[in-house]
Amino acid sequence: MHSILDNAFKNAKPLNINKDSKIILFSDLHKGDNSYADDFLHNMLIYQHAIKEYYDNNFTYIELGDGVELWENYSFEPIYKAHKSSFELLKLFYDDDRLYMLWGNHDMIFGDPLTVEKMLYKIFPPKNIKQKERLFNLEYHESMLLQIENTDKKIFLIHGHQADWFNYRFWKVSRFFVRYLWMPLQKWFNVKDPTSPAKNNTTLNRIEKKLKNWMLKNDNQMVIAGHTHRPRFPDPGLLPYFNDGSCVHPNSIIGLEIENLEITMVKWHFEKDEDGQNNIVKTVLAGPQKLELYL
Repeated sequence: MHSILDNAFKNAKPLNINKDSKIILFSDLHKGDNSYADDFLHNMLIYQHAIKEYYDNNFTYIELGDGVELWENYSFEPIYKAHKSSFELLKLFYDDDRLYMLWGNHDMIFGDPLTVEKMLYKIFPPKNIKQKERLFNLEYHESMLLQIENTDKKIFLIHGHQADWFNYRFWKVSRFFVRYLWMPLQKWFNVKDPTSPAKNNTTLNRIEKKLKNWMLKNDNQMVIAGHTHRPRFPDPGLLPYFNDGSCVHPNSIIGLEIENLEITMVKWHFEKDEDGQNNIVKTVLAGPQKLELYL
């Protein structure tokens, strides 16, 4: 297991950050096809409002995997059609070179650049060579390293399934069971998917324990992950394992902001004002805390 994490750390995409950097980290959107199994659908408006705010305020968007649900769905095209407006907002970040995407277990096929190219070509057939080169420059990474400028301090970004052996090595087996067994059972009998750490506390705790063991063996390396859907924001002095939650919480999305070299956990959700009108607001759940306290 440590060899998987070691390789992800060694081959991580580097990104330098400084006090002027502004980053929002989301994961586990599980965008679907607008069907009963589309867990993202009920938070779509909240998510779109949030990322539009982040775009307007010059944030860089980093998605830590499982952005789309490709276990329950056979192809990307229906997902794109169902959530075209959300993808168009992401394209704004991409056009400004402010978009970084990691793949998780539910969109692990994006680890193959050729698959990404074929997918994009099918949906956006380029009109000329220049457009083709720009469009097909989209990359998905397994991991990233945020490197604090003028220091040797690094923050390791992963989806988190690297510590979930079955969902990493045998993700195709998990996909088969979810697609052909657990999804129908969920529809008709509300049976929980045992392959998902978000629905299985035993699996969740085992994954977090493996990640923390790896961190201890690597000089308490700060890690930000997703996968488990369980938000984590440690106090300074504790092992620096952060989890950005997910975008499929009931009527809310949770993420992590990095700004002025400080980290903050935030929740976007509906809240009624004095007139009884629902508004989308941001609530700080934890922080801000200086990154240097964890590095």
